[in-house]
Amino acid sequence: QVQLVESGGGLVQAGGSLRLSCAASGRTFSDYTMGWFRQAPGKERELVAALTWSGRSSYYADSVKGRFTISRDNAKNTVYLQMNSLKAEDTAVYYCAADRTQYLIRRTPAQYNYWGQGTQVTVSS
Repeated sequence: QVQLVESGGGLVQAGGSLRLSCAASGRTFSDYTMGWFRQAPGKERELVAALTWSGRSSYYADSVKGRFTISRDNAKNTVYLQMNSLKAEDTAVYYCAADRTQYLIRRTPAQYNYWGQGTQVTVSS
């Protein structure tokens, strides 16, 4: 079992920045690929960014490329999502998730084994 707890969400003006954190406990954090998903009202949950256990492979959705950066600190059992140049369309609940396939990046929510409770990000225009 892995427990994930997100923090860092909030209300920010368009153009601003936020950094989300996801603290993991339980099994070895470095065994997992970590992803950040988001879900806006009435929309499906989508993968925003993901990072393999080594940090060598990453994925970003086209909508956030160049603005968001995912990183992880395996010593601290924490994964981060730095979000810059935020837009109103980035408003959503953001979820941290862990996938046991540590060497791959998979994109569908059903493929992730553990989830955090989510943190709200609201960008005002």
